[in-house]
Amino acid sequence: MIETKNLVKAVNTSEGVLTILKGVSLRIEPGEAVAIVGASGSGKSTLLGLMAGLDSVSSGDVILDGHNLAELDEEQRAILRGQLVGFVFQSFQLLPSLTALENVMLPIELKGDAEARSKAKQLLERVGLDERWHHYPNQLSGGEQQRVAIARAFATNARILFADEPTGNLDTATGRKVVDLLFDLNREFATTLILVTHDERLARRCDRIVRLVAGSIDSDVVNQSTNNSDENEEALRA
Repeated sequence: MIETKNLVKAVNTSEGVLTILKGVSLRIEPGEAVAIVGASGSGKSTLLGLMAGLDSVSSGDVILDGHNLAELDEEQRAILRGQLVGFVFQSFQLLPSLTALENVMLPIELKGDAEARSKAKQLLERVGLDERWHHYPNQLSGGEQQRVAIARAFATNARILFADEPTGNLDTATGRKVVDLLFDLNREFATTLILVTHDERLARRCDRIVRLVAGSIDSDVVNQSTNNSDENEEALRA
């Protein structure tokens, strides 16, 4: 589903060339939930952006569902993202001039689906916002905005979901509820999940944990615990 081969990302700075990623090779199978963890500046969000086709590599390859992103122009990458990918960001990324319903409807309408309104309403009901659909983002709490963003991410039945610090702007209690919802929907839609987080407890809910150190993979470990069991949930709340 997703593969990176000797992925390098370097940028020019006032002090010279900064290499953010150094030959990262990684394969993620369909349906896997993979956490990418590491300290600030380790390259987590850069790796996610490259895998999603939001940025261009310096060298190496990103294969997304059989497509080499280096061989596509920006328009082609955007089309591929629209077909395959959903996003949940720390900063929500909702359009302030659109209501919750309109934010969720937008990606469905862009695919030409005539049932965009009814599908968006169903998703907002699924995330517990059926009575808040007519509110604008600035009228919603942070947790409510992130739930709208999650509904939008699943609106087009995306096969791959990229989540970048989805609880970073939320308090602990709200973050737990949002995480539960994210994993519930991920199972329900059988989506491949790539989750960037600094939260080790959140990472342990994924099938694998890939740790970056200074732009390189330091470890890639299969999670042996039973994900989302009642016992594991209690441990996460301890």
